[in-house]
Amino acid sequence: MKKLLAIIAAVAVVFSIAADDNEKHYQVFGVAFYNLENFFDTINNNGKYDYEYTENGSKKWDGEKYRNKVHNMAYAISQMTTKSTPLGPAIIGVSEIENITPLQDLVKDPALKDKRLQIVHHDSPDLRGIDVALLYNPRFFRVLNVVNSRVVVNGYPEFKTRDQMCVTGLLAGEKVSVIVNHWPSRTGGQERSNYLREAAAKRVRMTVDSLLRDDPNQGIIIMGDLNDDPFNSSVAEVLGAKKEKDDVTAIGDLYNPWWETLDKGIGTLAYRGSWNLFDQIIVSKYFLGDRSKLTLLNHKVLNFDFLRTKEGDRKGYPLRTHASGVYLNGYSDHFPTEIFLVKEVE
Repeated sequence: MKKLLAIIAAVAVVFSIAADDNEKHYQVFGVAFYNLENFFDTINNNGKYDYEYTENGSKKWDGEKYRNKVHNMAYAISQMTTKSTPLGPAIIGVSEIENITPLQDLVKDPALKDKRLQIVHHDSPDLRGIDVALLYNPRFFRVLNVVNSRVVVNGYPEFKTRDQMCVTGLLAGEKVSVIVNHWPSRTGGQERSNYLREAAAKRVRMTVDSLLRDDPNQGIIIMGDLNDDPFNSSVAEVLGAKKEKDDVTAIGDLYNPWWETLDKGIGTLAYRGSWNLFDQIIVSKYFLGDRSKLTLLNHKVLNFDFLRTKEGDRKGYPLRTHASGVYLNGYSDHFPTEIFLVKEVE
């Protein structure tokens, strides 16, 4: 453990706080999520479902546009740094990935190459062919196990959506499981499609309970584009992610810090003048305790100025790659989110 912490201290910032005449040293780790919005290559791998992202498709998705997309997303991720996390997040969950190829090009882009990010990816059965994945910095996180879970909707055996990826590893020497999600969309309306997201939430809840039965002392992080806000039934009731820390009392309880963020009018995507906060990072009770382990320090929507539309009806909204059929050479229709975890080090 001392050797691991020495390596961590050599590549990141350690800060000190005087407490009761004893100076304590702390390390901060970022954990982020980003919906990369239709991160497709230019090859028609999935018939009609990805044909629009080819040179002859409606998006006229050629090599130049693809390279622009790769670099734009790499640049956005490269800017996820703070004084406490100069190398960026230790872990980044991502969604709307067509396959592993765009991720391989992403981590090799000059904007990210020096970070040496590693990839965990799995091909899902989703009809559009989009997946979730995990990027991680091996200086801080070591993968131990990966399990992918299928979302099953009772009465709809033909339904196919993104699998949920659970990556268990060591973050700063502590056992942590990260569950990456992209829940079913609101196509057809929020209420009519609610049962699909409730099914996804039930699958996550089952995974959480199984993980804690196996090891009640580990931390669990649930992240993703949930296509619901923190107060919607899928998140607040089926998953059981609570608004107030004081209500998180049992080992299996979950805390959702983004509820208060949305209450302040801050979101990750906008539609017709209204903000939603679908891109959430939810933590288990483990992260609300002793700073000798990993403890939740704060959280933020990474709504950097360069990610914002500068003019027009969508001013202030996320700057997309396409909008209303027009190529904008932007980033994503979602802002990324990040939580910061702190740990006392020797």
